[in-house]
Amino acid sequence: MLEKVVHTKQAFTEELQKAATLQDLEQTRIKYLARSGEIAALFEGMKSAAPAEKPALGKTLNELRQYAQAQFDEKKLLLEQSAKPKEVPFDLTLPGRSKPIGTKHPVTQVMEEIKRIFRSMGFSVENGPEIESDYYNFEALNFAPDHPARDMQDTIFIADKILLRTHTSPVQIRVMEKQKPPVRAIMPGWAYRNEAVSARSLVAFHQIEGLYVDEGVTFSELKGTLVAFAKQFYGSSIKYRFRPSFFPFTEPSAEMDITCYLCNGKGCRICKHSGWLEVLGSGMVHPHVFQAVGYDAEKYTGYAFGMGIERTALLRYGIDDIRILYENDVRFLKQF
Repeated sequence: MLEKVVHTKQAFTEELQKAATLQDLEQTRIKYLARSGEIAALFEGMKSAAPAEKPALGKTLNELRQYAQAQFDEKKLLLEQSAKPKEVPFDLTLPGRSKPIGTKHPVTQVMEEIKRIFRSMGFSVENGPEIESDYYNFEALNFAPDHPARDMQDTIFIADKILLRTHTSPVQIRVMEKQKPPVRAIMPGWAYRNEAVSARSLVAFHQIEGLYVDEGVTFSELKGTLVAFAKQFYGSSIKYRFRPSFFPFTEPSAEMDITCYLCNGKGCRICKHSGWLEVLGSGMVHPHVFQAVGYDAEKYTGYAFGMGIERTALLRYGIDDIRILYENDVRFLKQF
């Protein structure tokens, strides 16, 4: 019986060493360590051994089973570790991986492009507060308290005569108050109006105003400046026109149109079948505005203009709904 134990131990050890895969190892376990395996058969054969031999034989068989299990566990751990994919060592000499970053918002891109064009014409960039007084937002711009033009803009009031500015024109007053002519500046920023949100209008939006004041400034210079801007921004092949209009702070006043970007001037629903799209308002600064800031209206003349950045972005990129600019849809924004 002891000879069988020694033979089984030797055979198990040899087969365990030959096992090259986990599948081979499992076959060895079934053959020797399973309930119907060879070691279990040795325990079963101990019943026929002489009573005097059983204690020593039982001890030997227990030692064999413990040895076989320990050797099996060690071999299994080794094969499992070797089966794992080897970790690729980190190469410190490799360049770093750049993280993808987002692009600038289309409104920001349009704002920066407009500022670049007017800077190249000699305009500085000025800023002012978004919370304004009635004086700067209306009165100094020739809006009398009972002036019907106040109804053109549905104002958001915060307190008595304190409001969210309805345009960036108040910055013109602040610039002229602190600076004597010549003045050549643009004023970009947020503006606010209590309007219903639609495909063409928002409650909060961006505007950019322009102002040039000096001796002998003419309407022809205004037209030349705006045409030069439009051709740089929209393309040299565009067609344009000026139409008479009304603004309390300019006289005479005009609106500038360009050919519709969708129908190329043939007429569609965006241009209301006229073939033209309004891009900005403009005019010669009203003498009453000069009086409000202490300029001599007999000595100085000037022009002013203004445009909405969101609507300009619609024209620039062929978008037909202003609301999509602020829906934060990455599928839309990543195109810019």
